[in-house]
Amino acid sequence: MSNDPLLQPYTLKHLTLRNRIIVTSHEPAYPEDGMPKERYRAYTVERAKGGVALTMTAGSAAVSKDSPPVFNNLLAYKDEIVPWIREMTDAVHEEGAAIMIQLTHLGRRTRWDKGDWLPVVAPSHHREASHRSFPKKMEDWDIERIIRDFADAAERMKAGGMDGVELEAYGHLIDQFNSPLTNELDGPYGGSLENRMRFCFDVFKAMRERVGDDFILGVRYTADECLPGGTGKADGIEISRRLRDSGLIDYLNVIRGHIDTDAGLTDVIPIQGMANSPHLDFAGEIRAATQFPTFHAAKIPDVATARHAIAAGKVDMVGMTRAHMTDPHIVRKIIEKREEDIRPCVGANYCLDRIYQGGMAFCIHNAATGREQTMPHTIAKADTRKRVVIVGAGPAGLEAARVAAERGHAVVVFEAANNPGGQIRLTAQSERRREMISIIDWRMSQCEKLGVTFHFNNWADADVIAAEEPDVVIIATGGLPHTEVLSKGNELVVSSWDIISGDVKPGSNVLIFDDAGDHAGLQAAEFIAKTGARVEIMTPDRSFAPEVMAMNLVPYMRSLQKLDVTFTVTYRLQSAEKSGNQIIAHVGSDYGGVEKQRTIDQIVINHGTIPLDDLYFEMKPGSKNLGEVSYDQLISGAPQTTERNPAGTYQLFRIGDAVAARNTHAAIYDALRLAKDI
Repeated sequence: MSNDPLLQPYTLKHLTLRNRIIVTSHEPAYPEDGMPKERYRAYTVERAKGGVALTMTAGSAAVSKDSPPVFNNLLAYKDEIVPWIREMTDAVHEEGAAIMIQLTHLGRRTRWDKGDWLPVVAPSHHREASHRSFPKKMEDWDIERIIRDFADAAERMKAGGMDGVELEAYGHLIDQFNSPLTNELDGPYGGSLENRMRFCFDVFKAMRERVGDDFILGVRYTADECLPGGTGKADGIEISRRLRDSGLIDYLNVIRGHIDTDAGLTDVIPIQGMANSPHLDFAGEIRAATQFPTFHAAKIPDVATARHAIAAGKVDMVGMTRAHMTDPHIVRKIIEKREEDIRPCVGANYCLDRIYQGGMAFCIHNAATGREQTMPHTIAKADTRKRVVIVGAGPAGLEAARVAAERGHAVVVFEAANNPGGQIRLTAQSERRREMISIIDWRMSQCEKLGVTFHFNNWADADVIAAEEPDVVIIATGGLPHTEVLSKGNELVVSSWDIISGDVKPGSNVLIFDDAGDHAGLQAAEFIAKTGARVEIMTPDRSFAPEVMAMNLVPYMRSLQKLDVTFTVTYRLQSAEKSGNQIIAHVGSDYGGVEKQRTIDQIVINHGTIPLDDLYFEMKPGSKNLGEVSYDQLISGAPQTTERNPAGTYQLFRIGDAVAARNTHAAIYDALRLAKDI
């Protein structure tokens, strides 16, 4: 038996969990028609295979028709979900893990124009800022109906083989009852704390009557809203004790904060550049005050912190949810004493930000997550060993090198710079994005273990590559900033890269024209504004930095607003001309009829990249496939077999920004799905 605190079993009521690591409930937005079908099941089972003790799935599965998901959640109010749940729970149990599901009624945290267009309900008329719906103040029959819906859904989940159900309270209907900020009811469900908590207890009573005692019930709830007039810490401890003393539940899953705004949500679920495990000590206080089984998760990305959480008695079960999206095999690698091989979560939050924009959750640097049906987490060996030459050691090139080497091929990488990383090394110069460099460091470590040969400070040409006698050549040279976007005056501008890298000194009165909408524009703005300069960010879009997305935008806004940066939307920089030591910027609008001017001393353009593809076109005539990729074979997971040039001696491909300006995830996905079949 291991004496590692993380590997000790834990008994929760009648359920024995094989270790202390859990995946807390989250909705990756993979359901089809509200059901957990093949993609959902494959994703969930992979984490069970990786050794996690308990996977809690389906964040915010809806119990009622007037709780329509604002993104693609499971519909627990439908009887047809039971066989789909059963297939998933059986598969997870076969891997030795326990599985639970999270049920909720969203209350005001949804929209009336989703689903069946029913009114949003809450214990007050107060709108939630994030979802903007003005709710109907609940009536007695609403309360009775929703309590019954919770019980019905819990019964379905038990029939589906779940080990238990967790109620999602925080920010949702149950906590809307508990909080004095959102409960303005009279009578038995409003006023005193005892009355406000009555709804929660009535829900648990109804559920317990349906599922019996041999079924785990828990709650993920707010023990401190961190809002004036809301549930404070003292109230939260009292709520925790009352939950324990009710005899209705088996554990507490502690949250601190509120999620009714993007800023509040980001403080609850911190992203890169923010402190790790910011609420762990608070969860420990709740455990100490209640002496009751306590779970917690909030940016606990590394094994050392998780181990401390258990060893120090802060919690009984520690959640590493985003970390398991990055590497589903964390526990297996701990058991095998291979912690250095764990792919690190970098807190980029690409997963959650995509969900909140209506997309599926994907990990920024594990392209197999959510694609388990077609993309492998463990790379199989190839039948024939080949010689693979890769040009470029950014995220695309390094992923291609790692995967090809895992396949057993002889891999050589050429890189013009003296360090690997490409654009990630540039973006990681910002303090708030420093964690991004782990995407590179982990791949370099894996490549070194696998015997990949690197040639840095080497601007490879066709002759250099030919001398390697390659079977496969992959061009991953990335791109260079595209700044030629003005009708006149392009020679007067600099790029966001110029500013971030320090190659160009910031001006004192700066206009940033950002129509790429990614991190580089905001990073440049922050860098310049911190020098004391006046900064205006302009975009032709109706919102700025859409590629940064909601939760990642929060730390930038907190910084840039304090620095008095001006944000201008729906205007387009058209041209520029010199005027003494100043620049006259001519501004128009895609909506027409507007002409303005700005007098500044520096223009910064953020307009994505142009592929650095000269080498690719130089290599193309000598290749077997003339650079062609069979998309049918790529999508189906078959090796590339196109041959258009009988005289060719190698297959040629390009990936990442060497094809077109996209993002880190796209570059890594390009590399994985190509190289896994070489």
